[in-house]
Amino acid sequence: MKRIQGLHRFCGGRAGRRAEGASPAAVVTILCALVFAGLITGTGRAAPARSTGAAQPIATAPADPAIARALADVSATHIRQTVTALVDFHTRNTLSSMDSDLPPKTGVTAAAKWIEQQFTAISDACHGCLEVKTDTFTQPGDDAPRSRVKVPTTITNVYAIMRGSEAAQAIMRGSDAGTDPGQASRMYLVTGHYDSRRTDVMDSHGIAPGANDDASGTAVSIECARVLSRHRWPSTLVCVAVAGEEQGLLGSAHLAKLAKDQGWQLAGVLNNDIVGGDTTPGDTLQDKTRIRVFSQGIPATAPPEEIKRTLALGLESDGPSRELARLVAGVGRTYFHTNPAGFRPVLEFRLDRFLRGGDHLSFNQQGFAAVRLTEWRENFDHQHQDVRLENGKQYGDLLKFVDFNYVANVARLNAATLATLASAPAAPEEVRIVTSNLDNNSTLRWKPGPGMPAKAHIDIVWRDTSAPDWQYHQPVPAADTRNSSMTLPISKDNVIFGVRACNPAGQCSPAVAPLPER
Repeated sequence: MKRIQGLHRFCGGRAGRRAEGASPAAVVTILCALVFAGLITGTGRAAPARSTGAAQPIATAPADPAIARALADVSATHIRQTVTALVDFHTRNTLSSMDSDLPPKTGVTAAAKWIEQQFTAISDACHGCLEVKTDTFTQPGDDAPRSRVKVPTTITNVYAIMRGSEAAQAIMRGSDAGTDPGQASRMYLVTGHYDSRRTDVMDSHGIAPGANDDASGTAVSIECARVLSRHRWPSTLVCVAVAGEEQGLLGSAHLAKLAKDQGWQLAGVLNNDIVGGDTTPGDTLQDKTRIRVFSQGIPATAPPEEIKRTLALGLESDGPSRELARLVAGVGRTYFHTNPAGFRPVLEFRLDRFLRGGDHLSFNQQGFAAVRLTEWRENFDHQHQDVRLENGKQYGDLLKFVDFNYVANVARLNAATLATLASAPAAPEEVRIVTSNLDNNSTLRWKPGPGMPAKAHIDIVWRDTSAPDWQYHQPVPAADTRNSSMTLPISKDNVIFGVRACNPAGQCSPAVAPLPER
């Protein structure tokens, strides 16, 4: 500090002098200016790059040809076949796994075996590209009045893993850039629950078709496996069908804990639950052009001190799940902006609907970013109801109320999101904003995510504090990317900043909001 103060005194008497030509005084003056501008420093930290251009509005990212080809393979007919097959199991109530008096080819166990067969057939078609697994466990019984599992019950989750491909990495990174094991180990997961229920959630024998809730979401997961397995992606994709949801998110809770215990590098989860686009005759308020994306703002695992800091900084809408939801919205703009139907995801800034819950919460509770996708307008006469005709009104979650073209669009959105995430670089780490003094400029710092490709770049994004999604961005010049800092002439008091990593094709990681650093 004394050396810096001495340098300041030395330079202070010269800063105002006017140098003539290339005199020694001019050289000293220039060097002093460079020191205090941060271009020459003895602190060991590279000086931040400076933005010299005006703010650039964020444009819709270009479509990736490989992803577009995968989306073209999504089939409403195939989705109909999947949902129909699941409905034909008569009931998929989780408790039916313990029943020995069910007719053949009915019940949740038969449904689990069928789903496993579908994933296996998909793997066979891609020469073994999927690792098909089951996560089977016994849920303890509980005699408590509100318990939905009274006796020990077998629950099976079925999932297929498509490992990240080094060949795909070489294409994304450039053949001369090598491959990164870290990118291949990063995982993204899509899930739906295949269990069903009727009015009495404990009834394991009565008809419970569960066409919309949630054969539709299970069909999305299977369809994503089918179309994405025809290509190779740099990161790992996991397609899942869980059980036990209607009994209290039991299957997803077990799988999320398994992922945590086994050290899965799970960077994002898409939960599809009730995505059938309910079609009720006479309902004029349903909107087949929209799909809701629910997300948690503050992480479920945040300790009290982190919650306090988050609220103080105004970052309650910038947790990892919320940023994942924003990425889903961006993917929707990329791959559906030319769709005549105008299908689009709509951001819902809450964890879930009132009085309801979903499997994304299980992953949130283990510290993973996760969102829920659900149709625009639900018909509760077609959920959790005994199949019956009462006073001229049809109740029950029947096949005839599902719009398979709508489910196909939901599958395309999921597939495009998974492929985009799998292709993008890892999100930056240790993102900070300098708050050491009062300043109308803003300096951001970060560390590149694991294995950031040489051709990738950092992109700083920001929005008005009242805006729901990112509005502007400033790419960090490639030459400055490794400096890991940048200063912008924008007041940190007026906007929310984020930092993301993008590849040359325009596919970006979710943004990371910066924490203050003195």
